[in-house]
Amino acid sequence: MPMPTEERVSQLVAGLVERRGFDLEGVAITAAGGSQARVTVIVDSDSGVDLDAVAELSSDISQALDDAGDFGATSYLLEVTTPGIDRPLTAPRHWRRARGRKVRVTLRPGAPTPEGSARFDARVGAATETDIALVIGGKRRPHRVTVPLADIEKAVVRVEFSPPGAAEMELAGGVAPGRPEPGASDSGEETADGVVLNRVVASTEGIVE
Repeated sequence: MPMPTEERVSQLVAGLVERRGFDLEGVAITAAGGSQARVTVIVDSDSGVDLDAVAELSSDISQALDDAGDFGATSYLLEVTTPGIDRPLTAPRHWRRARGRKVRVTLRPGAPTPEGSARFDARVGAATETDIALVIGGKRRPHRVTVPLADIEKAVVRVEFSPPGAAEMELAGGVAPGRPEPGASDSGEETADGVVLNRVVASTEGIVE
């Protein structure tokens, strides 16, 4: 029996995720070794996510997947997790949750360039559905500009190994509620590429007999 598609799993879990007060940010299905599959469900919320909440959601999703029976006799490892800080910012809610973080911004061709370059680092400030306030200039000359989200081609949060400047953070409006402070607190799982991720993860073994 073939494994269900990521779209199918998304359909099965979307309602559970929403009822728990989270946004479904993605689903991935990969091989976990042998005949076992790894199902990763990525969730987030404006207020942040703690381990207990993720563990409860993991139990709900595991039960729903078992009840649906789409995996047949294939065992699977379910991982419910929050996004790593290296997740691209593609929606207004991602920008809201990244307030206070440093990002690498790439502008679309032809967009005005506040730093004289289409690619630059900035600290995320207040976001609306159409615009984002960015603090540029670093610790020495921080100042705030507003950029239309439509002008941004790509933006990814940068890992920081030292605390940001106080003036930068004041202009950004501080860190979004429930999010870790940038800088020295950027600790967590280290990937093979050496990227540090801040994530909350709960795993459940699912075996359909």
